[in-house]
Amino acid sequence: MEIDIFLQHLLNALQWGSFYAIIAVGFTMVYGVLLLVNFAHGDIFMAGGYIGLFVGTFLLSQVEISGLNIPGWVILPITIIITMVLTALLSIAIERIAYRPLRQKGAHRLYVVITALMVGLFLEYINVATLGARDRPFPKLVNSVSFKIGPVYATNIKIGVILVSLITMALLWVFVQKTKWGMAMRAISYDQLAVPLMGVSVDAIIVTTFALGGGMAALGGVLYGLAYPILKFNMGVVIGWKAFIAAVVGGIGSIRGAVVGGFLLGFIEIFVAAFLPSTFRDLITFTLLLLIMAIKPTGLFGVARRTKV
Repeated sequence: MEIDIFLQHLLNALQWGSFYAIIAVGFTMVYGVLLLVNFAHGDIFMAGGYIGLFVGTFLLSQVEISGLNIPGWVILPITIIITMVLTALLSIAIERIAYRPLRQKGAHRLYVVITALMVGLFLEYINVATLGARDRPFPKLVNSVSFKIGPVYATNIKIGVILVSLITMALLWVFVQKTKWGMAMRAISYDQLAVPLMGVSVDAIIVTTFALGGGMAALGGVLYGLAYPILKFNMGVVIGWKAFIAAVVGGIGSIRGAVVGGFLLGFIEIFVAAFLPSTFRDLITFTLLLLIMAIKPTGLFGVARRTKV
């Protein structure tokens, strides 16, 4: 393999892996706190993309009406921030309406998982009922500019997606590892009964976790819309399931594991599709992931939980 071809595919893999990693982080955060696999998270990613579509379209229309010459690089971060806030509120509402009543009543974990699946379907089909099933173009917030870095061709959007994803996930890791709220989140994952005795509100920490997960999903949705500017009502299904698998391979409950698992999955898919027929992509990808799980059942960075009897 020529080095320039390898580097080109490596750059593509970094971008594709960024989406898996961002969504996988949301999965692993909720699981780490509640031991809940939030299967609706892929559809929250979809909702974030659509919210970003409407927010971006609205801001562009207001700029055009006002006649102001505001560049896209100013509108884009405003779109991302508003979308992250709105999607975080959606995620909090889902936790409050769908999950909290079951948790307070001590429902079996299987019922919560089924509820999560139903929430995902609800988000998909409320989208279809209100907006229709047709694909929607994402607004052109910034112009794509191509340039060459040595032997590699890149665009400003591709580089931006990778850098924003890495920086955001690094900041999230610092928050979880270095702040009191992050310490409380990690404590709840080990002993949810003892944490309230320390004066920490479990509900507040859980709401914070869902808000952060929803915000990450929204960021992924907007970045996805910039990179692949066509949104589908069911686009969160396959990406969401694969991101969940990436989180498991990395070690569910570990942010570092979710990031590594997401990029690993992205690398495998891109390089398999680059040198083999695309029909082999998922077969070879999941075969390799199954081998990893067979060798290390807890995932690359996962730790087996001990239960006292």
